[in-house]
Amino acid sequence: MDKLIGREQEIKLLKDYTSSERPEFVAVYGRRRVGKTFLVNQLFAGKMAFSMTGVLDGSKDEQMEAFIDAMHEYSGELIDKPKTWMEAFRVLKAFLKKKVTLKQRCIVFLDELPSMDTQRSGFVRALGYFWNSWASLQDNLTLIVCGSATSWMIRHIVDDKGGLHDRITHEMHLRPFTLRETEQYLKSRGFKWERLSVMQAYMALGGIPYYLGLLNKQESFAMNIDRLFFSEDEELRREYKRLYSTLFKSPDSYTAIVSALSKIRSGLTRNELRKALGKDSSGSLSKKLEDLVNCDIIRKYVVRDKNVKKNSAIYQLMDFYSIFYLTFVSRAETESYYWCNHIGTSEVNAWLGLSFERLCMAHVTQIKQALRLDRIATKVYSWRSKSAKPKAQIDMILERADGIINIFEMKYSDTDYSLDKDENGKMLDRVAKFREETEVKEPLWPTLVTTYGLKKGIHSATFVATLTMDDLFM
Repeated sequence: MDKLIGREQEIKLLKDYTSSERPEFVAVYGRRRVGKTFLVNQLFAGKMAFSMTGVLDGSKDEQMEAFIDAMHEYSGELIDKPKTWMEAFRVLKAFLKKKVTLKQRCIVFLDELPSMDTQRSGFVRALGYFWNSWASLQDNLTLIVCGSATSWMIRHIVDDKGGLHDRITHEMHLRPFTLRETEQYLKSRGFKWERLSVMQAYMALGGIPYYLGLLNKQESFAMNIDRLFFSEDEELRREYKRLYSTLFKSPDSYTAIVSALSKIRSGLTRNELRKALGKDSSGSLSKKLEDLVNCDIIRKYVVRDKNVKKNSAIYQLMDFYSIFYLTFVSRAETESYYWCNHIGTSEVNAWLGLSFERLCMAHVTQIKQALRLDRIATKVYSWRSKSAKPKAQIDMILERADGIINIFEMKYSDTDYSLDKDENGKMLDRVAKFREETEVKEPLWPTLVTTYGLKKGIHSATFVATLTMDDLFM
């Protein structure tokens, strides 16, 4: 069985929550396949007083059957099937009363919580009553609830306005692995890949442990991609629908948003999305965008503008797997060696450039650390020109408390990056337009993030600092 890789902060917190001297109600959430269940089960193996997993897409009757099975596993007794969740939690309370008096911490784990909340089941109300009336009074009890439907977890558990309002003592948003954690994970499985291959794997799959676990150490990155996406088995081709069906009960409207964002590299405002989708600007779109942000699928960023309007925020697709799927796989290519045969094409090169930019945005913490800014207050934002023709945009700007603004250029390259005259001119023009439109007075420092480094040349002095992919692995 795989051992826990990374997650140092999450492990420390969960251990703290299960060794405190007060009742704890912990909500763990994050996108499908990110490793939530694995983390909890590995950390508390053999230490749980009770654990139950909801039946995905199951009926209320099937959820109750799962409850009976779990109760039998932990108590050794067969019980009558509860008719309601109120009755089920009464049975659970009676069982746990024998446990909370023991010296060992009483840990209760309810996994795939959204699945238990079937239509008109009253599950959330019953859970709230269970916690408020009894569990919250037990100093030796930790209740951990978990679910992949992140928006449901936030709306019905973390931000619940009913019986669970302000009852969660801790929430944990488990996010994808960083590059460093991805490298650690692959090394633990015997991979001898160079960092470029690790980075490319991240750019295609994201830091999702389950997806990374499908990689074969005896194959190159390209061979793995062909097997996972373009072969007869194609394990990750079918994952796209499963991903969004797990995250959302009505996935089609969400995948329409994701598809629209995948077509526009620079991102879209809510109003631009509304026009692209052909729907009126309603609260429903705002809610769906919030859900996608909470699920780590898209990012919302504020544009640097002296006249910022409420709806001027821009949304960009950030999920690496979704970007790769929509760029290549959704076209239903049947060529078994599609990826190996298209390496070096303009389409693949464009994807490498885009995904490397997204990779840098997902590792701002590491970039700040490499620039020795981790102890300095900073603001990270983007900028889109309102008047420049052609349109100008800077995806990442870092404004520092020491009065300097870093303007980032993010360039993927198989060798040392060479800044030619045309690219240098375009970059300097973007910087000039940014200063003109925002009227900033602070020094602007062009900063390069690239794969291997910057090749010395007539224009290389334009960059004040250069970071490489090794810095992203910090």
